[in-house]
Amino acid sequence: MSKEVVLSGIRPTGFLHLGNYFGAMRNYVRMQDEFNCYFFVANWHALTTHPDTKELQNSVHRVIAENIACGLDPEKVALYVQSDVPEIAELYLYLNTMAYKGELEKTTTFKDKVRQQPDNVNAGLLTYPVLMAADILIHRAVKVPVGKDQEQHLEMARNFAERFNHRYGDVLPSPQAFNFGSELVKIMSLDGNGKMSKSENQMNTLFLADDDDLIRKKIMKAKTDSGPTETNSAKPDYIENIFTLLKLVSEESILNKFETDFNNCVIRYGDLKKQLAEDMVNFIKPIREKAADIQNNKTLLSKIIHQGAEKARASASATLTEVRNAMRLNY
Repeated sequence: MSKEVVLSGIRPTGFLHLGNYFGAMRNYVRMQDEFNCYFFVANWHALTTHPDTKELQNSVHRVIAENIACGLDPEKVALYVQSDVPEIAELYLYLNTMAYKGELEKTTTFKDKVRQQPDNVNAGLLTYPVLMAADILIHRAVKVPVGKDQEQHLEMARNFAERFNHRYGDVLPSPQAFNFGSELVKIMSLDGNGKMSKSENQMNTLFLADDDDLIRKKIMKAKTDSGPTETNSAKPDYIENIFTLLKLVSEESILNKFETDFNNCVIRYGDLKKQLAEDMVNFIKPIREKAADIQNNKTLLSKIIHQGAEKARASASATLTEVRNAMRLNY
């Protein structure tokens, strides 16, 4: 029996961080043995908000390297760069004829971007959900890991697929939101304000490329308070986040020790953060070093990227043949 197709992409617009790892990449590694996985670097999407391409190649290479360093196997998955698959652009064109200005202008992300970059409201920004739909439908993916901020786009992808099928015949499947496993971890910023981010205050985010001293510095500056005054008190969100990080990278006995200290009102946050800092260094260091080795090996990187493009284009070409046949575009 053929495996179901899973697809996900990531924009090369910043450094990958701990939230990316525990919120997505760790599950991608688990998926690669059970599903037919397509994971791509969304460099076309990046152009809608980051038109300066001087650093784009380095960013693309870093994202590829970090994904492999986190456990993705390019032999098991199609790991590719979006612009290496021109079939996506052709399907994007066809789907644009089924997308309407009014519905595109109403999308939450478009309205947010208009506020954020009023001098760069380009057509690519408006049709971002159409390109995302093309990314998904070109491989006839049925499972798409998405966060809350992308659920509206996924619903639009389903709408475009249904419109195509209604107009030309049953070709494109209806993609569904998907989260593999139950261990979805939300990693908060170290100052307790929102999630870790590629673009916000970088001293409050732990990046997979951070060196050891920077990791220690960031964690030692993490927000704490004077500690509980009553036994078995509830933890504030920012304290809970420190314990969440400890649970992810430290031994259970260490976590239990500090949980007991907190519940007994004898917690020493300095000791807690020193322990977390060292355990976080031990967790991130091998990922950082492996990613750097891959990124510095241009021959290997080129091989991986071309191999991923071949896999992706084979799938995309098969879909596009069916799309053209359904649309009677073969002359």
